[in-house]
Amino acid sequence: MEDFLLEEESQISFHSEDTDFQLESPEKLVQWIKEVIAWRAAELHQLTYVFCSDDYLYKMNVEYLAHDTLTDIITFPYQEPPQIEGDIFISVDRVRDNARVFKVPFEQELRRVIIHGVLHLSGQGDKTEAEAAEMRRLEEEAIALYP
Repeated sequence: MEDFLLEEESQISFHSEDTDFQLESPEKLVQWIKEVIAWRAAELHQLTYVFCSDDYLYKMNVEYLAHDTLTDIITFPYQEPPQIEGDIFISVDRVRDNARVFKVPFEQELRRVIIHGVLHLSGQGDKTEAEAAEMRRLEEEAIALYP
């Protein structure tokens, strides 16, 4: 596993597994994620992002969630909202494919998925149509906060 961030930012860390992906501006992302957490009136304890391949996340999806599908993100919460503590696994392959499908830049789609996990950890669901619509609205608001 490769670390992307210095120890001084240990509340939020970025790693890679089964991919050579590297973030371009981890420090900027950390500031933004913290801003979104504050905006959601939540409290950051520990947040770990793991960027991985489709294969890696697919195996996790089958093993831990019994879902036999590809996905772009799996979020594992370790506390209840408004406490933010969890692991967020993101398939870089899915993000790339989704960026092409939605005709948006890769970095924009990556930020959407990164913040999607934070929104889940802060209590936002997306199982119903209404929850999914609210999730998309919150994603857009959060993306607008990106410096």
